[in-house]
Amino acid sequence: MAGDGIGEATHRVLVVDDEPQVVWVLQLALDAEGYEVLTARNGIEAMAKISEGHPELMVLDVMMPRMDGWSVMREVAKLPADERPRVVMVTALASGRDRETAQRLGVDVYLPKPFDVDALLGVLHGLQRAS
Repeated sequence: MAGDGIGEATHRVLVVDDEPQVVWVLQLALDAEGYEVLTARNGIEAMAKISEGHPELMVLDVMMPRMDGWSVMREVAKLPADERPRVVMVTALASGRDRETAQRLGVDVYLPKPFDVDALLGVLHGLQRAS
């Protein structure tokens, strides 16, 4: 299991989604993989968690109340490069235009909902190795 090795760093991931069941499933799966998991239900909470918890990785929904995922990405872009988490955007928006917007805003990986949890874990493992 990840995180069990002596001296091995624990990777911190922020899960941002307004759907409680999505947050719950991802938190369980990420905990089982040895990640330290932070959660937020909207973009405002996400920005607070980024500044307080400095996650390396973020799983981000687009359609949320108060502050959507696009706005979060615009705010993340203003941070110094070493403070920006790598971002996997998971969303029901699957048009080419949405994918282009995500890429332009600095999203590392774009996964349409519904997504496979094992596939998401594989993406996160790949991003942490690349960082």
